[in-house]
Amino acid sequence: MEENSDNSEKQNVTENSAEKVKKKGKERSFTLQDLSQRMLATDAWLDSALWHTSQFLGVFFREYSAFMRRFSLRGPAKYIAGLASEGLTYCAFGFLIVLTFAQPAFKATERSDWKTTSDFSVSFFDRFGNPIGKRGILLNDKIPLDEIPDHVIQATLATEDRRFFDHMGIDFVGTFRAMVANVKARSVVQGGSSITQQLAKNLFLSNERTLQRKIKEAYLALWLEMNLTKREILKLYLDRAYMGAGTFGVAAASEFYFGKDVREISLAEAAMLAGLYKAPSKYAPHKNLPSARARANEVLTNIVQAGFMTEGQVIGARRNPAEPVDRTKSQAPDHFLDWAFEEVKNLAAQYPELSNDRVISVRTTLDPGFQQEAVNQIESTLRQYGDRYGVEEAAMTVITTEGAVRSMVGGRDYDESQFNRATDALRQPGSSFKPFVYMTAFMNGYESESVVPDRPISIGGWSPRNYTRGYAGPVTLKTALTKSINTIPVRLAQAIGRDKIATTAYMMGINSELKITRAMPLGVSEVTVLDMVSSYASFGAGGKKVDPYTVLELRDSKGELLYSHERDAGPPLRILPFEKVAMMNDILVNVVERGTGRRAQLEGITAAGKTGTTQAYRDAWFVGYTGNLAAAVWYGNDDFSSTRRMTGGSLPAMTWGNFMKYAHQGLELKAMPGVEPPEGKGIIAANGLSDVEVTGPPELLNRTSQQVLEALGERLRSLPFNSISQSNVQAQLGSGAQADVTYTR
Repeated sequence: MEENSDNSEKQNVTENSAEKVKKKGKERSFTLQDLSQRMLATDAWLDSALWHTSQFLGVFFREYSAFMRRFSLRGPAKYIAGLASEGLTYCAFGFLIVLTFAQPAFKATERSDWKTTSDFSVSFFDRFGNPIGKRGILLNDKIPLDEIPDHVIQATLATEDRRFFDHMGIDFVGTFRAMVANVKARSVVQGGSSITQQLAKNLFLSNERTLQRKIKEAYLALWLEMNLTKREILKLYLDRAYMGAGTFGVAAASEFYFGKDVREISLAEAAMLAGLYKAPSKYAPHKNLPSARARANEVLTNIVQAGFMTEGQVIGARRNPAEPVDRTKSQAPDHFLDWAFEEVKNLAAQYPELSNDRVISVRTTLDPGFQQEAVNQIESTLRQYGDRYGVEEAAMTVITTEGAVRSMVGGRDYDESQFNRATDALRQPGSSFKPFVYMTAFMNGYESESVVPDRPISIGGWSPRNYTRGYAGPVTLKTALTKSINTIPVRLAQAIGRDKIATTAYMMGINSELKITRAMPLGVSEVTVLDMVSSYASFGAGGKKVDPYTVLELRDSKGELLYSHERDAGPPLRILPFEKVAMMNDILVNVVERGTGRRAQLEGITAAGKTGTTQAYRDAWFVGYTGNLAAAVWYGNDDFSSTRRMTGGSLPAMTWGNFMKYAHQGLELKAMPGVEPPEGKGIIAANGLSDVEVTGPPELLNRTSQQVLEALGERLRSLPFNSISQSNVQAQLGSGAQADVTYTR
């Protein structure tokens, strides 16, 4: 029985397994069949979709072609349309190119303070406490647009941009109208730039007349239109437009020219102000009242033609023209004020407490007598000799041997050009750079009596020649610098290394980049007038660093002293060994007495200096100093055109000498460090210098190190523990930081 039962169970198991195998086979067969069917369905759907799509596109293009055939052109119209199409293609291509050129302009818009660049309201006074000018927002962006009289706005719009509220920044209609008017008049009688374009130039660009500037101006105008309302643009324009005499904006100009608030000016005065937009120097009423009144009459005509007023409404202004305040005796030192304003802003960055009160009074280092004499010397020299030498511009800066800027002439006419050639123009110094080479040589083992051969030299195919085209043979360094021989500094640079010369120049006060080239010892790298005078002043200071400055005291609106140069600037630092400076002073005195700078001689006063003339007579320099003052004089042309063989020993030395004769009248003379005073001059003021001062070799830092240490110094001064003593700072930096911290300050 048990055996039968086991057999039955085995049979059941076998049957169940067979059924499971059959079931799995059916399932696998169903899955493959289903997949195959689905793929066939997908293929059919895809074929149908493609067919329907092709049918639809075919119908669409047939209908489109039928529609476009209605516009088919024949004859001349066909060629015109073809040309128009090609023109549009080239315009699109040109647009992309122009857009590429305009990209740099948009970087200027990334500044968060582009609308408030003049943040402070600063009143400046000379060294004696007399007011000399103002800068900053005191020039009035505080008056709301609604409070500016309608006739001021109407005169502005009628003259500068009648379609201001109708265009998007660029007025093509107005530009075309201006072109037609200019062609008819055969001169430029109307400008094509809209108010928005002019504002873009005032805020972000310079006055240069180039195609690239116009492209940037156009794109920035569009950017302004997208980011500001029309009223905001108009308000900014009325506040920022240059109105002559160093004033910006109609409110400031109203105060300067008419002595009244802009809210109170008459129609005749508004017309005279609106006439200044075109040419503030030419139509400035304090300089040329007849031209200003004639221009105001044109503005009144514009108001009538624009439909803002009738002839009957403006006839009173025509018959009673504006009477400006007499400013003929005013000679504001505008270039000096511009640079002093920059110094105030730099001080505000270092002393955050200055930003708590934006109304600031500044007593400056300016001597009004020196300033007037410098202006007179430059103007009279250019007027008398400008045509003869083919020179139109000049710059001059005078500082004490402690660094106080006594006068600054940044150009011939501030109203013509606000560009400061004393602080911003980069020009080749020529031979006036050579003292940096010789000083470096003195600090590397040479002396003034060291003999170096003056003979032909060639470096990699470059062969400098002397001005006389001859060679003197073996000469001392004193003779070589006195006669301004070219081959000697080139040989010295080969021997000591040009990088050391650049380091010396940076250390003495050159801030622009000096390119290390074979011709660098001859002064081919560009520098500023201010850097040159501060560098030479260190010779007159016996080897101490001279940092030029304009701010003596700075007070807030309550009269509280916020900054004092005497209290906060720190003592001057020694950068050159006294005995080497004495050696250099002896040579540069010889340059004035027996060399190329004889026109700068001062009777009874020891004067030292060096002339400089660049290739093709593009620049002429004289940089010199006494124990009291240092001055640098530059003559040249803004477009870098050559003068008519003008040298540094001509007009620059003559201007320097004439000014110094005036400046030293009644001045207590200081000794030239290391040089015996002239006979008969026994009264010499103490200058605090000593030829027995114990000094070690100066620390020479490369430019990168200087920048790092300057940044570190600014950070330290801005920290709360700024008032701690220098010794504490050194303690935190380590004993080895003494030279570095000292040099940076």
